Amino acid sequence: MEKLWNSNYIKIWTGNFLVHFAFMLIVPLLPLYLNETFGAGKDTIGLVLAGYAVVSLMIRPLGGYIVDSFPRYIVLVICNFLFFALFAGYLVAGSLTTFAIFRTLHGAPFGATTVAASTVMVDVLPSSRRGEGIGYYGLSNNLAMALGPALAVFLLQAFKGNFQALFWISLGVSFLGLVVDATIKVPRRETIDRKMTLSLDRFFLINGWREAVNMMAISFGYGVISTYVAIYGKQELGIEGGTGMFFSLLAGGLILSRLTGAHALREGRVSRNATMGIIVSLFGYLLFAALHNKIGYYGAALIIGLGNGHMYPAFQTMFINLAEHNRRGTANSSILTAWDAGVGLGVLAGGVLAEHLGYHSAFWCAFAVNFVAVAYYLLATRPHFETNKLR
Repeated sequence: MEKLWNSNYIKIWTGNFLVHFAFMLIVPLLPLYLNETFGAGKDTIGLVLAGYAVVSLMIRPLGGYIVDSFPRYIVLVICNFLFFALFAGYLVAGSLTTFAIFRTLHGAPFGATTVAASTVMVDVLPSSRRGEGIGYYGLSNNLAMALGPALAVFLLQAFKGNFQALFWISLGVSFLGLVVDATIKVPRRETIDRKMTLSLDRFFLINGWREAVNMMAISFGYGVISTYVAIYGKQELGIEGGTGMFFSLLAGGLILSRLTGAHALREGRVSRNATMGIIVSLFGYLLFAALHNKIGYYGAALIIGLGNGHMYPAFQTMFINLAEHNRRGTANSSILTAWDAGVGLGVLAGGVLAEHLGYHSAFWCAFAVNFVAVAYYLLATRPHFETNKLR
């Protein structure tokens, strides 16, 4: 059997962990930062944070085209450098408007970096272990999700509420990610002929539109809960510092399910993993919406993590298996675009619902949309993938 953990795979795995760790150090606490520093309300917080997701969403299709059209190593390093550099903007932002501008701009290099990194990851994997490798690659995100928020809460307390210290640490960690990614040796691959007429399928995997719609509906709920979990826990449940534990349990579920699901992906049981994942996640959203206590709060985190850990690598494998090898960048950008679109809509809708109808209405909306996602997958997405997959 071909070696999975080769040196380049280890480097891209580590670089991805550092990028997401820098990201997760500040994301869960940004609503608190905006509220305590600038006095922003719930709907304003949703609007400011959604800008990041919107720009990341807009850059994904272009990122996929660039990754397929130019040397992937160069694209990865340039995007990673810009991601690192824009962390400095948080340190100098003295107003809500300035912060919103830097936060929105930061979405572009993050979106492009993750597209480039996930495509390089597929390139350095042996083809016989691609599904398994995609599953393990996601562990780097999950570990960052587990460690980042928990460490952020600890550091915020240690630095007596000084958010600037967290911004400095994120800046340093993102620089380490840039250094690691710069040492990767990427094999030469056939690229798309840039002289060809531009069309929609150069930027989005048309054959995967059903999968993309499904991914948007799935990530909607995550956008709602992940953004407002800190404020909800503090204001309604009296949970001080519970955000770190919530994301640690979420990541623990993700890690466990990715480890147990990797073997099934290697054997080609992609649809099975996706089905199991979205159904389990649905129960997690139901628990979070129905139980307004610590059991619902923390239990939902673990269950949603278990579900998404099966679901996401299976969906990513679907997109890769629906695309030609020289369009892997487009395939990766398509799933990431769909994920960002759903998260962005969840952030915006969650903010409006929380402001006018309360948090519980936002969480029930997240459950309802995920219920529709499960039905759509069973009726449309799964049959389409089984009929059209290339490998």
